[in-house]
Amino acid sequence: MVAALCARRLARRSHSALIAALTVLLLQTLIVWNFSSLDSGAGDHRGGEQHAGGEPPPVPRRERRDLPLESRAAVGGGGGRGPQPLGDKLPRERGGGGGGGHGEHRPQHPPHRGGPAAGAAQLPGQALESPPSPFTSLETQDGYFSHRPKEKMRTDSNNENSVPKDFENIDNSNFAPRTQRQKHQPDLGKKSLSKQKEHLKKKLEQEEKVKENSLLGKGSNEALQYSNQAAQNSSAAKASPKSSKQPHVRKNGVGSPELKYDQPPRCDISGKEAISALSRSKSKQCRQEIAEIYCQHKVGKLMPEKVTRFCPLEGKANNNVRWDEDSVEYMPANPVRIAFVLIVHGRASRQLQRMFKAIYHKDHFYYIHVDKRSNYLHRQVLQFAGQYQNVRVTSWRMATIWGGASLLSTYLQSMRDLMEMTDWPWDFFINLSAADYPIRTNDQLVAFLSRYRDMNFLKSHGRDNARFIRKQGLDRLFLECDTHMWRLGDRKIPEGITVDGGSDWFLLNRKFVEYVTFSNDDLVTKMKQFYSYTLLPAESFFHTVLENSPHCDTMVDNNLRITNWNRKLGCKCQYKHIVDWCGCSPNDFKPADFHRFQQTARPTFFARKFEAVVNQEIIGQLDYYLYGNYPSGTPGLRSYWENVYDEPDGIHSISDVTLTMYHSFTRLGLRRAESSLHADGENSCRYYPMGHPVSVHLYFLADRFQGFLIKHHATNLAVSKLETLETWVMPKKVFKIANPPSDFGRLQFSEIGTDWDAKERIFRNFGGLLGPMDEPVGMQKWGKGPNVTVTVIWVDPVNVIAATYDILIESSAEFTHYKPPLNLPLRPGVWTVKILHHWVPVAETKFLVTPLTFSNRQPIKPDESLKLHNGPPRNAYMEQSFQGLNPVLNIPINLAHVEQARRNAAITGPKLENWVDSLVGGIWSAVDICAIGPTACPVMQTCSQTSWSSLSPDPKSELGAIKPDGRLR
Repeated sequence: MVAALCARRLARRSHSALIAALTVLLLQTLIVWNFSSLDSGAGDHRGGEQHAGGEPPPVPRRERRDLPLESRAAVGGGGGRGPQPLGDKLPRERGGGGGGGHGEHRPQHPPHRGGPAAGAAQLPGQALESPPSPFTSLETQDGYFSHRPKEKMRTDSNNENSVPKDFENIDNSNFAPRTQRQKHQPDLGKKSLSKQKEHLKKKLEQEEKVKENSLLGKGSNEALQYSNQAAQNSSAAKASPKSSKQPHVRKNGVGSPELKYDQPPRCDISGKEAISALSRSKSKQCRQEIAEIYCQHKVGKLMPEKVTRFCPLEGKANNNVRWDEDSVEYMPANPVRIAFVLIVHGRASRQLQRMFKAIYHKDHFYYIHVDKRSNYLHRQVLQFAGQYQNVRVTSWRMATIWGGASLLSTYLQSMRDLMEMTDWPWDFFINLSAADYPIRTNDQLVAFLSRYRDMNFLKSHGRDNARFIRKQGLDRLFLECDTHMWRLGDRKIPEGITVDGGSDWFLLNRKFVEYVTFSNDDLVTKMKQFYSYTLLPAESFFHTVLENSPHCDTMVDNNLRITNWNRKLGCKCQYKHIVDWCGCSPNDFKPADFHRFQQTARPTFFARKFEAVVNQEIIGQLDYYLYGNYPSGTPGLRSYWENVYDEPDGIHSISDVTLTMYHSFTRLGLRRAESSLHADGENSCRYYPMGHPVSVHLYFLADRFQGFLIKHHATNLAVSKLETLETWVMPKKVFKIANPPSDFGRLQFSEIGTDWDAKERIFRNFGGLLGPMDEPVGMQKWGKGPNVTVTVIWVDPVNVIAATYDILIESSAEFTHYKPPLNLPLRPGVWTVKILHHWVPVAETKFLVTPLTFSNRQPIKPDESLKLHNGPPRNAYMEQSFQGLNPVLNIPINLAHVEQARRNAAITGPKLENWVDSLVGGIWSAVDICAIGPTACPVMQTCSQTSWSSLSPDPKSELGAIKPDGRLR
């Protein structure tokens, strides 16, 4: 009886306890849900969890316009979900099924691997002083996550560079100065649910008030009166984007710097976008221009309201042209002569020369503009242009930024120059870049254009005009200054004309070029004014003028090109640092695309893009297809060299990291010469390095990066004379599969670097030269297989676990990449990145963070060395401490190594150089060395006789005498 009564009481107590537990669990769930709705939980693409396809998870709609553009870009390439911070939890395995759902999260304890008892070991994410809040998430570059899925993009847009056809949901109106959000505090979870709701309600009310004050029409151009105290407070909470080289620390909102002008603005700067541009622009002159243009537009004195149409046709001309493969046999008596206008930039001089060699003919004319920032390329172009009478280089140079008004100015000035060259009787204007290549011969091109000599060839967008205007941003006002396109507000399209546009690659006949250049009619003058403040103006100006001009019946909707579009990879908003808009760019062709050049149905004569550092094989295939193979035994056909530093550029043009590494590479080369070339007791092959490097080239063989070629001076110790040498250094293999290998077979490769190109899926920082203030990105390449979750662990040189996170790899994922938000500076030395599956090692890779021997291109001082080389403050790479993982992963911290690292942080001079060389020698090897001129070393080979030197023969890119048929190739 008593036992039964006790049992009933225990049951009632258990029932009450269960109800209480469920109530607490429900309340915690509501709190977590509420936290996920706040702005402080939103974030950028570098830290947020991703859905399938590399797209960030959803953000509440009300937050959408407050997110900077960076927060809407994808993290992972090709389908991996973004990294999941371990935080205060252990890594866990997601459900392996669906692509978009989160699946059930279940803690999975790592196996015991020695050291302290598993129960006693600190778990990943547990701080040493106090445990983190359960709501603390992995901090990202901008301090918050993005949770809104990016809309999928179609691949059928005909535009060359602008937004894809369905960029409906990409909000391009959001370029306000970014607010520096407060970090989550450990006691954040203690706030009541009602307080969180009250905070959210107030935030929404404030946003509505801002909307009500709009002066210029759209919410994307909200009025922020300087006289309004609330607006001042709002502006004061915003800060300009932080440098990518600064430590990742989220700062409190601080007041914006006071804007200074040579002359005060003529009007009240009230537009949100104009205020944003003013706060982000760097120079006083640019701010003055922004204020002046904004005020002119505000009073209606900038943009034309109505333009006269001179085209007698209703609608667009419908001219069809045919391509007859046999037409080349019927060359006309008066063949057309072409003015090729080459708009080039960068450093790929050999690729440019190879393309020039393929398109050259003595009957045509070549006018070359080199970007004013590309001085090395300009020197190379001047050198080869002087060999040919029909090649000229512009005496003026502009910075032709992507999407900028300067590109249209470059074309218009080039056209004027060509029209004034009375000794150049050209018939067609064709624009090309160094990334183009012909896909048919010169004779075929001339035969076709001679048949249609009165036509103009431009590719149109192929969609309704209203949608094109909106997606192209033609209804927005832009201004180019400080090599950036700033969006200043909204505008109206002039009445009376039809706006058209598409690709900015075209072929125009001389009559139309003359009309555009010299006409003073209402159409041309007002369109030049309108497009001076337009994004991507070259994609629309010539289309619009032609379609509304007396020449409208000459338009052919075909620009005679093939462009390699892959919207999934090419539309990553990768130009947001240059222009306040989302844009797309074509991909490079690969050998698998060769069949596209062999089609004969459509008249196409050029293709783009080609890039030898990405794939040179396809260029060779196309070249041989057009002009036949080179003779057997021709050297250099599979090699490619590209300059990355040239002495006339000055050492100010390169970073302290690269300068440090280049000097170390030269010392490695000289040590190799001493150890392998000289005989005992002789000094004839011993050298002492002198001065800075002369030049540096990237070297590729069979489309594989082979390392750096450093040309440098050194004093021969036997004769005390200065010699010029070239050293080849190659990176060692640092990626290795676990031994014994796990049964997890999807991982193919992993690499760490900077300058990740999500479009081509390569690191543009070839060789991965990293310093303490760099922010490395981890990349993984995957094979096909089921959905899996892997754990990635970053370990610094003294075995401090700097970061750890999970990545869900979708079945279709090919690449994933993630930049952990590590506090800087990074500790110099060799880092290790481990990849685990179910806590079983799969593979690891290493990368070097080099100590710096230079600071601002001067030998580093002791205080600078100590500041840069001692690791982050308190050895804390992140807010969380991962010390508890060391015994679990059998990664012991050696106190002797820690002490040695502390001592190394303070050294300078020769000791610092020795430390650098010991680290560099573990990751790089000196393969060979050669002499450029006379040498006292009897066994030193001459560089021009090697197969690898930048001075070795490269006939595919060398330009020689004109052949009897008028060609170079």
